[in-house]
Amino acid sequence: MNNTDYNLLLEQAKAITAGEPDLIANLSNLSALVYDTLADVNWVGFYLTREPDTLVLGPFQGKVACLRIAFGKGVCGTAAATRTTQRVIDVHDFAGHIACDSASNSEVVVPLIVNDVVVGVFDLDSPTVGRFSEEDAAGLSQIGRFIETLNWPA
Repeated sequence: MNNTDYNLLLEQAKAITAGEPDLIANLSNLSALVYDTLADVNWVGFYLTREPDTLVLGPFQGKVACLRIAFGKGVCGTAAATRTTQRVIDVHDFAGHIACDSASNSEVVVPLIVNDVVVGVFDLDSPTVGRFSEEDAAGLSQIGRFIETLNWPA
């Protein structure tokens, strides 16, 4: 049973980013905060839109990751292309899953949209099949909405 208090996590996210204008510094601390707070995760981080329709690895916690993911490819690219949070119970059942870490078995990806542009995705992986509940997806999406309010470049 998941006992994560997403309202508390959101308040902590606001506190550690308050007054800091640098996006990369904030995303780095946010990935560390979430990685250290959530149980049973093996990767937490960001892919940022740095080229048209391409996500590029951003700040993260976990093992070495894929560097580039095209919109529409894998769970991250699907979240970016569809602009919807993806909750995948078993990544091995997800058509086109990109296995950056073979230990990952479930995933949640939240698209980040600023001024109607997908600026990146917030990605979480777990070694446990079914790790992420609907509650997790909703809580992480709420944190994603906060992340969208940070100082993104125009």
